[in-house]
Amino acid sequence: MTAPKTTALNAGNGGETHQQADADHPVLTTNQGMAISDNQNQLKANERGPVLLEDHVYREKMNHFDHERIPERIVHARGTGAHGYFELTESLADISIADIFQRVGEKTPVFTRISTVAGGAGSVDTPRDVRGFAVKFYTKEGNWDLVGNNIPVFFIQDAIKFPDLIHAAKMEADRGFPQAATAHDTFWDFIGLMPEATHMIMWAMSDRTLPRSLAFMEGFGIHTFRLINKDGKSTFVKFHWKPKYGVQSTIWDETVKIAGADPDFHRRDFFERIGRGDFPTWELGIQAFDEDWANKQPYDVLDATKLIPEEEIPVRIVGRMVLDRYPDNFFAETEQVAFCPSHVVPGIDHSNDPLLQGRLFSYLDTQLSRLGGVNFAQIPINQPKNQSGGCPFMNQQRDGHMQMQQFKGRANYEPNSLSMAGEPGGARETPDGYKSFEAKEEGNKLRVRAELFGDHYSQARLFFRSQDPAEQAHMASAIVFELSKVSLEHVRLQVIANLRNVDEDLAKRVADGLAMDLPKATPTKMPVLDMDVSPALRLINGPFDKQTLEGRTVGILIADGTDAGDLDALKKAVMKAGAHPLVIAPKVGKVKLAGGDAITADAQLAGQPSVTVDACAVILSADAAKMLCKETAAVQWVMDAFGHLKAIGHNDAAQPLLDKAGVEPDDGITDLKGFTDAAAKRYWDREPKVRMLA
Repeated sequence: MTAPKTTALNAGNGGETHQQADADHPVLTTNQGMAISDNQNQLKANERGPVLLEDHVYREKMNHFDHERIPERIVHARGTGAHGYFELTESLADISIADIFQRVGEKTPVFTRISTVAGGAGSVDTPRDVRGFAVKFYTKEGNWDLVGNNIPVFFIQDAIKFPDLIHAAKMEADRGFPQAATAHDTFWDFIGLMPEATHMIMWAMSDRTLPRSLAFMEGFGIHTFRLINKDGKSTFVKFHWKPKYGVQSTIWDETVKIAGADPDFHRRDFFERIGRGDFPTWELGIQAFDEDWANKQPYDVLDATKLIPEEEIPVRIVGRMVLDRYPDNFFAETEQVAFCPSHVVPGIDHSNDPLLQGRLFSYLDTQLSRLGGVNFAQIPINQPKNQSGGCPFMNQQRDGHMQMQQFKGRANYEPNSLSMAGEPGGARETPDGYKSFEAKEEGNKLRVRAELFGDHYSQARLFFRSQDPAEQAHMASAIVFELSKVSLEHVRLQVIANLRNVDEDLAKRVADGLAMDLPKATPTKMPVLDMDVSPALRLINGPFDKQTLEGRTVGILIADGTDAGDLDALKKAVMKAGAHPLVIAPKVGKVKLAGGDAITADAQLAGQPSVTVDACAVILSADAAKMLCKETAAVQWVMDAFGHLKAIGHNDAAQPLLDKAGVEPDDGITDLKGFTDAAAKRYWDREPKVRMLA
């Protein structure tokens, strides 16, 4: 069957025109051969309404995507997880009946999984990538899954585009590479043709996607959710996770070297932190607002590519999460845990965000494929914990693949009146059960997006202009690096054309970095707004640039002849500051200290480069310094610490090694006495001396 040709334009797609079938482009159809009129939007009750179950075009597309890979997750395949608890610190009883939000001080068990998005299970921990941040709360009313990322916005507005996004970002279909990397043709081709992704790509090219540690990054629920109180009143809410230790990222050169030095860097760090009692901790915050406030904003709160600046609505801290136990078995727990945004409890409800609405279908569909069938809730890590013993569900659903329960009796239907072992008939519904918010919906069913969804650049501009100048340089350099890997000139030009709508200087820096002329800006159908900058969006000199050593690791390079008193004093000072000292030596088995006994080092020099620690100290004898000046690993250890803008503390005898590594004096180069104060930050003023940035 030959599909007909058409040149009709899509309507109502957020102000953008998408490529339509013509002489060079055949008609897009379903697997049954039906021509598709709109591949950009799910079918909704109205332009801001909920998605309709009857959307067979979306369901076919998402079904196929969800079942492409087994048993590894299609996205978020590489990750780590931990058990812990959530403790409520401020009651939300006024805006939600959810039991978890009622009693201050009460603790709820949780399991949290943090992951990269694009790479497979065998990829490295530290690519430039978004990190998934999923938390399963085992509440008394059932499981609640808050499934988000370490970025508050997303690439796309409608879930029907998710398969296209991931296909573009993943390995190219004809060659099977690159793995866990977006610096290639297909990804940037998609990004250039999807202006709605512009805000997210600003975040993706920022330092946020290069976390120093999983414990040093924020988490976000991304979508607008609803909280429902006892009177049935709805409050819109955005969820935020704020890390105890602040937010810290690596530098790109540092990231690349970490990947080579330790592909499991983040997972190992997570495991070791928990093992030594340095528990990863986050505060849970909310931005709460009503529909009247939402309707007055220049953006749509149902648009997942938009955020609410914290200066407009400050984040209200309501609890904290502590992860204090690593899984006993990685596969049984971390790999088999199943998160679904559809898992909510009374008092928490979804909004009409079309990306969220699509996820409600997609995640459950994925778990059915990945975990073997409908009984995945019987796997221990997925079982609700609100009753003692077993999986506390109570319904008449039976059988199915991997059924683990042995049910007695005849009745597998509801209602029934058949008793079992003296008990009354089967479970029945209750007026106190889950109720969806009674939102009034009216309008024609159609495939469109609301008008404000068409503004793709205002918040991208807000994010870029809110950054510290050093962060802006990192973003420009990241885009140059990524686009330098793109072989198709027209793709690079399209991306730069989009960037001209974000910031003219950014577009020029990227074009100059690629030695290309500036193209014309991509036409827009909505004006690009100059929103007030948001300092809360900064990492450098922002609210989470906590200049403290707490939770960080300090590498201390020693060798035979190191003064035992100096080493002991520095270790005590580092621990007093809340950091973890890591003693590194050319040989680990035995280091003979001057004025002390021989000790065993924590790590070996060649296997523990300075990229794996947060600050560096060098305590050497004169003879050892002379010897290590001839050792490339030692010279590189110090050189990289300087190049990655870290503090370097040293004794006088170690000076020749610093000289050999090209270390120049600045505020971050100190003696041992002043080291712990200096080690709490990076020295961004040093960066122009050590690398060229766009």
